[in-house]
Parts: sequence; structure tokens; C-alpha cells
Amino acid sequence: MSSYTGSPSINAIREDALRIFQAGIGAADPYEAVKRCLSVHGHHIEILLNPNDPDQKRLGRWSKIHLIAFGKAACAMARAVLEIIPVHLLADTGIAVTNYENESVIGNIEVIGAGHPLPDEAGLKAAIKCADIALSAQKDELVLVLISGGGSALIPYPIDGLTLQEKIITTNLLLASGATINQINCVRKHLSRIKGGGLAGMTQPAALHALILSDVLGDDLSAIASGPTVPDKTTYADAVEVLKSKGVWSRVPANVQYYLEQGKLGIVPETPKPGAKAFNNSAHTLIGSNALSVKAITKAAKHHGYEAKLYSDNLSGEAREEAEKLVIYAKTHIENGIIKPVALLAGGETTVTLKGNGQGGRNQEFALAFACAAQKHGLTGNWVFLSGGTDGRDGPTDAAGGIVGPATIQRMTKAGINPIEALKDNDSYAALKSSKDLFFTGPTGTNVADLQILLIHPNF
Repeated sequence: MSSYTGSPSINAIREDALRIFQAGIGAADPYEAVKRCLSVHGHHIEILLNPNDPDQKRLGRWSKIHLIAFGKAACAMARAVLEIIPVHLLADTGIAVTNYENESVIGNIEVIGAGHPLPDEAGLKAAIKCADIALSAQKDELVLVLISGGGSALIPYPIDGLTLQEKIITTNLLLASGATINQINCVRKHLSRIKGGGLAGMTQPAALHALILSDVLGDDLSAIASGPTVPDKTTYADAVEVLKSKGVWSRVPANVQYYLEQGKLGIVPETPKPGAKAFNNSAHTLIGSNALSVKAITKAAKHHGYEAKLYSDNLSGEAREEAEKLVIYAKTHIENGIIKPVALLAGGETTVTLKGNGQGGRNQEFALAFACAAQKHGLTGNWVFLSGGTDGRDGPTDAAGGIVGPATIQRMTKAGINPIEALKDNDSYAALKSSKDLFFTGPTGTNVADLQILLIHPNF
């Protein structure tokens, strides 16, 4: 855009925000990401260790490939592998475990739908099958593991003496406490046979390679799906501290308390640490991440005529608090003078500490809180704010997130909703529904955390 000729309608700005968000989804396409990193050359299988550097690669002449996929992108990733690896190299039937919304039929792959964000019995059965495949692998064979966001909940395999229900109760308490994903995963890893490097240990003496689509800020591989194929630096003592610091230690099942205390005393083995034998013949490739999607929305914003500015590539903290901070930042930016459309962009994963009885997700709460804070602080300009989950599902709802503008609060009030009270009750879904500010993508088949897009046009 060479010159600015006036602000378009709010609906037009909303369309820009939705297109920019879709660019972020496209950058996290798991099918294409696998295709970029895996190839067959003669009798060798070639796996890129770094998608941005074709010279960093792993070559192997493995006699069989055992395929295990889990996460929200499992089906798309598995489909890509089947199009690359010759059928005669695949060992029996592979497995893909995904959330129910993303199930699809894939030839020669057993697809299992399981519970997310809370695990269920279907996930337990699927986790046992994943473990069986890993344990069956022999020397000179490769276990190819496809990991994407949601894997922690989708393949629950509690340690001996702990029931799935006890693990669900513990996970539920952590989710409601406002614990970060890293804190939740720390506890999960110490209550699981598969997580925290457990799956890598099961594959010995076979080789292991994991293609990983990151839904974790900073791309800490030990946190993605609770790190089933990489070393775990956290300890039982860390897990106990998480539960105590979040005020839920006294409420978790007695068996959980007992096992973690036993671990803290060194009576039960720790998760595999860096340098352990479990990782002697294993490697991984990070094939996609929130950072890549943030780059994509930055490029898309520029394409649509916006001056793109990165607000944060590591947005975390309480959703409503971060929303107010962004409003204050935007107001300062506007007051300093803008002469062309501006896009303030972010990626990350905020948290919500549940205090009410309403329904919603962290992106809907972020959007509702932004609209409330915009009114409170007198945010001017023709603006639209979108906060959405790249998996297409925000919390336990069918919406991907919320997209709000200057008239959002007015529409809510006209519909009989008190937005401040809705925010207090964590009832962002109903509030945004009343103002027609929910947005839906349906299941995207990927998951690289959340994206935030604030578009601002000058007032002339």
C-alpha cells in the first residue's frame, strides 16, 4: 500500500484479521511439514534434522519402519508418511491417535479417537498399543514417532498403582488452577509410563526418530506432548512443588501424593535424564512451531497493507491481565500517532484461573477482556482484535476464539449481557455469542498454540 486513503469498515477489517489468522494456520500445515523433512533415496531413508538446513540430515537403511503418531495433527502427519515410505518397509499396521474431531480414515493405519483436554479410556487403550509397537521394534529397525500438540492428554498410560480416573482428577485440578502447560506436563511426566522419555526407553534396541510439531512456547521438546522421546530434566520434587504452589496438593488423590512422595525419596526410578541409554540411538526434528506461524501472520499482515509489529512471540500469563496490557500498549501507540494501518501481532499461550461457573476458553476470555479493557481505557481508532487457537478449538467449546471490535460491548449490553460480570464468571462464550463475536474454523488438523492479531486503522 503506497498511500492511505481512509479507514475501511469494521467488517472489512475483521475479514483482514481472519485472513491473516488463516495464514498462520497454513504455516503450521502438518502434512506439508512432514513432506519437507522426509524422503526416500534408493535404499536409504533421509530425514532432515533441521528443515531450514538441507545439509543436516539423518540417513538410514532400516529394514522396517514402525509408525506411531499422536496429537491433533496425527492423521495429517501419518498420511504424509504413507505417501513417502514404501509399503514393504512399513511394519504391520501403524497407529495414529488424535482427538475425536480430527479422526479420518488412513490406509494401513489404525486411527483411534481419544479424549482431549481430559484423557479417557480410549486414550488409555491407544497408549497401550503405542507402547506395544515400541516394545516390538528390533535392532536395525526404526520407530518413527509423529508428535503434535494434545499428545499429553491423548495417550495417558498411568504408572502401576494409579488409575486413569486418578490421573484425570489430577489433570483437571491443574487445568483449573491456572497452571502453565510446562507445570502440567511436569506432573504428567511423573505419573506416566510413556511421557518424560518413557517411549524412547521402550524402543531400545531399535532406532527412534521423532518428527515434532510444537505447540509449546520456546519449543522445549521435553514439554511437547510431555516429551515422550526426549530427556526429562524435571524431578518428582518439581512435580510435588507444582501441585503445592497451585494449591491443589491436598485435593489430588492419595495414590498420586503417595507415588510422587516415593519418587521424591528415590524409592521409585526417576524419568530418563540427559545422557541416559534410552537416547543412544534417537534423534528428532522440529518441523513446525508457533514461531513459524507468527512469521507467517507477519508476512500476511504486510501483504494486506499493514505495518506489522511484533508485540510478543512468547505471550503468556493470565488472559485477562495480558489483554489489558495489550490495550494499554495499543492506546499508547495510537496516541503517539499512526498514519497508516498497524498490525500488532503475538503468539503464545495464556492461562485462565477458573473462578466462575461459565464456559469459554483462554482465547475467548482474552477477547472479552480486551473488549472490556478497551472501553475502560478509551481505546480509539477503528480496531479489530482476534485471539484464536490454531487447533480450531478453544477450551471445551466449538469456537476457535473471539474477534471483537469497538461495538462489541454495546452489542452485548443490548443483548442483556453484562460483560464485566460475564468475565468474572469466566463466561466468555455466552458473552461473545450474544455479540456475534465468536469465530469458528472447525478442526484445523494442527496445533501450534495461539495467535493474537490487533488491527488498527487511523481515525481519518
